[in-house]
Amino acid sequence: MAMKALIRKPNVQKIDPLLQKVLIEAEHDHRISEQGFDAMGWSDLPEELKIEIKDDIKSFMEELNGSFSSCDPWVKKRRKSVYYWVNMYRDGNVSLGTAINALRIRPL
Repeated sequence: MAMKALIRKPNVQKIDPLLQKVLIEAEHDHRISEQGFDAMGWSDLPEELKIEIKDDIKSFMEELNGSFSSCDPWVKKRRKSVYYWVNMYRDGNVSLGTAINALRIRPL
């Protein structure tokens, strides 16, 4: 009985709003990404590939909506890479794994 007294249950009321906020933000980000994939004509891509380029698509959409404009040569290079590898995959020239590996951003 003393053991049960030492074990405390987490306060669900404090965790619940935080988890709800995270879920709402994740749903919003997913919705924006899906709109971007639809706009690009890439809604039929496999989820594994979408995961690798979702941040790129989100940036494309933000720029199209006028949130910012990038003239950075590295951003342009990344965009060309995304277009290239997605089109190579869609045309059947490379496997899904090859496209994913080529587009995966490696940590520094």
